[in-house]
Amino acid sequence: MRDVELLIRKYAVKNAAEHGSARESAVLAKVLSLNHGLKKDMQSLSGQVASVVKEVNALDKASLDKEYASYEDEFGKEYSEKVARTSSPKFALDGAAKGLFRTRFAPEPSGYMHIGHAKAAFIAAELAKAYEGSVGLYFDDTNPAKEKQEFVDGIKADSEWLGIEYGDEYYASDNLDFEYECAEKLMLRGKAYVCFCSSEEMRSKRGAGTECGHRKHGAGANLGYWKDMLNGKFSESEASLRFIGDMSSLNTAMRDPVLFRIKKEEHYRQGTKYTVWPSYDFNTPVIDSIKGVTDAVRSKEYELRDELYYKLLEILEMRKPRVHEISRLEIKGSTTHKREINALIDEGYVKGYDDPRLTTISGLRKRGIRPEAIREFVLKFGISRVESRASMDELLTYNRKIIDSSSKRLFFVRNPAGVSVSGISDIYVKMPLHPSIDMGYREYACGNEYYIDGSDLASLKPGIVFRLKGALSAKVSSIEGNSVKAEYLGAGNTDGIKMQWASKGNFHEASLTMISNLMSEGKFNKESMTVVNGYVENYASNLNDSETVQFERIGFFKFDKGHNTFLSL
Repeated sequence: MRDVELLIRKYAVKNAAEHGSARESAVLAKVLSLNHGLKKDMQSLSGQVASVVKEVNALDKASLDKEYASYEDEFGKEYSEKVARTSSPKFALDGAAKGLFRTRFAPEPSGYMHIGHAKAAFIAAELAKAYEGSVGLYFDDTNPAKEKQEFVDGIKADSEWLGIEYGDEYYASDNLDFEYECAEKLMLRGKAYVCFCSSEEMRSKRGAGTECGHRKHGAGANLGYWKDMLNGKFSESEASLRFIGDMSSLNTAMRDPVLFRIKKEEHYRQGTKYTVWPSYDFNTPVIDSIKGVTDAVRSKEYELRDELYYKLLEILEMRKPRVHEISRLEIKGSTTHKREINALIDEGYVKGYDDPRLTTISGLRKRGIRPEAIREFVLKFGISRVESRASMDELLTYNRKIIDSSSKRLFFVRNPAGVSVSGISDIYVKMPLHPSIDMGYREYACGNEYYIDGSDLASLKPGIVFRLKGALSAKVSSIEGNSVKAEYLGAGNTDGIKMQWASKGNFHEASLTMISNLMSEGKFNKESMTVVNGYVENYASNLNDSETVQFERIGFFKFDKGHNTFLSL
């Protein structure tokens, strides 16, 4: 038992560190996946999990971080081993057959597409390709309070930019009449009832495993109440349709979940035609079944709902697709949660869904991330159930490999320090725009006044030899404040310190917008976007808007011509 408790503790700490607080269902599912034998005494195990999760969630952040650190090497090794074991072959599904395969990408149009959506969409497309089948774009749009045509259009545009093609497009809200028929079948078969409990009462009874008194309504009464729901006789919080499940089930998803609820807001697609809307738990299996989906791939956070998915289809005597769970993709130091993104926008921390600090597809596109980099990055995780938690640096590494061969090399001098070189009047400088690919040259007529990066000033002192890369070599004579006087040594190479530079008359002022992690310790990072001013060589005026460059010794950047700034990549 002590070993079991330690196992629970380990994954409760991991879950809390990764999500802000540990969830009993997630920890329970993880522990069971590692030790199937524990299913024999689920009552005891559930109690242990609840107790440990409560203890872990009571820890302060410093204590949680310290305990997580004690497992970090173990988690890293476990991740590597599981990726190797579960990702090869990367795109194989149990039961799937070539030529008899159909899946779907199922976003809810309540926000813009983000990198987690991209993972799901690319995997769906890759599976359809592997099994010679098709993938549909399915809009799960049954919450009129949150969904907009703007988001539908955005998801379609982002998919097109990513290069993802769908065989067809369909909407949950177009099938409500059929779903109403299914709801009535459940009532007639004694498997659904109209409930008048408040959300607080319902939550309390489900948590305690207590049956609702409204369960006792007969089929006739339930159908009558149902008609009243459809005819608008109840307010939004007054009535709902619930499944008759098992209130003693250890799987809380089976404890009389809500199947339909009243929402009277105007729907972006259906207008005011409907006021009773299906929940995700009802909507998903029914639409998957009637739309010919053979294999539904969804996040493993829904794993405990699989039982309900199949039970509903069994009662309705409908075809059952295969359901497969994969891990979500989380980016360290960022967020893909709509609620958090909306809060950041509302509070003015970010400028909109296309803010380049976000991992929305429009944000990544604005920053300069290429669609092929996103594809390679998300597909590396395969369809593994292992937690996919990566950093932006990993995505940027993929991107840099792609843009390297097309990015011109230029100099940018931050916080400029002046250099006056004696013994020279005029020189002509011609430097290649790329070290290994013929992109042409930038050429300048220079005098004896130059500027170097302020960070290089500290490395100089009288007698030090330095080289202005591609231009000249000189020896420091003296330094006064932010100004250097030097003696010209010639145009040849030397062993001195190499520096990038700008020459008087051959530069213009510009800025670098440096982007780092959006979030730090769960809060907005005020240093996530900083601006560094300086001088860029005049060739930059020839750059096209959104063109990428590499500033030597600094990094890759995307040019924002309208604002005369370069976004870090």
